[in-house]
Amino acid sequence: MKISKRKSEHIKICLKENVSFKEKKTGFEDYEFIHCALPEVDMEQIKTETEFLGKTLSFPFMISAMTGGCDKAFEINERLAEVCSIERIAMGVGSQRQMMENERYLDTFRIVRERAPDGVIIGNIGAVEVLEISDVSVFQKMVDLIEADAMAVHLNPLQEILQPEGNCRFRGVLKAIERLVKGLSVPIIVKEVGCGISRSVAKRLVGIGVKYIDVAGAGGTSWAAIESYRGAYRRLAHTFWDWGIPTARSLEMVGRIKGVRVIASGGIKDGVVLAKAIALGAEIGGAARKVLKVLLEDGEESLVSLIRLWRTQLKVAMFLTGSSSLQDLRREGVIEKR
Repeated sequence: MKISKRKSEHIKICLKENVSFKEKKTGFEDYEFIHCALPEVDMEQIKTETEFLGKTLSFPFMISAMTGGCDKAFEINERLAEVCSIERIAMGVGSQRQMMENERYLDTFRIVRERAPDGVIIGNIGAVEVLEISDVSVFQKMVDLIEADAMAVHLNPLQEILQPEGNCRFRGVLKAIERLVKGLSVPIIVKEVGCGISRSVAKRLVGIGVKYIDVAGAGGTSWAAIESYRGAYRRLAHTFWDWGIPTARSLEMVGRIKGVRVIASGGIKDGVVLAKAIALGAEIGGAARKVLKVLLEDGEESLVSLIRLWRTQLKVAMFLTGSSSLQDLRREGVIEKR
């Protein structure tokens, strides 16, 4: 029950407190699109659809890993999955670590595939769990439970330090991830949780066969901030509140590595920022806390409206840069650093 209690606390803090980075920004504000006064494309011709993990999304967006394994998670995941199914976007579940404690909350994960039978669903487990458990079948069961299209392994060393129940034993994690890459039936996505991934780390991951990296950079939600509200290491958490690589900078670092497909999360706040992430090389973008707040405070219809607005904003940005496809949006000369 310790894990489910912690997950419930995280949800409550995200909804009630300001857990954004204080001074550090995503870095996307340092870029601007080059306006094209002669787009030579009709708005209705612009295509935002994209292929991701073998399925087609209506636009390159996913609701990033949120929750699972606690009392509130069933309703949250059910509603999020329904929205994802309606809008044809991807969804990541929260850490499935709780499944190792007991089977009480299995339905909080299982409901996602039930409500989004044809959608892109991504499982989730922490790197320290991957290190501690050498039996790959344990993680394959997590994949099978939700019929996942991929499994995300989250790297969260800062968060682990700041949790009283955290595990800071990271020696051997790279080898453990390699074991998953070779042993699981689905692709592995390695992601941070808000501190970004550097070029050197990404190169090591690619070296063991990882093909998908979610940079999950700094500038959006700070997990140091979230843990500060839990109180155990408040002073230490405040010191590291703004720690991390800004999302755009991390995207620059990782996007230059051959053979990696990049997901950009961390401060994706609207369709224009999403467009910037795509222009800088991301395959798709993701958001979590903003989505959760809209869902729980305003309801599913409001969340659907928000997602449709973001898709329209992306499409308008494409029109105003003369980009008829997402590939066009990535061409040279579309975006520049101020």
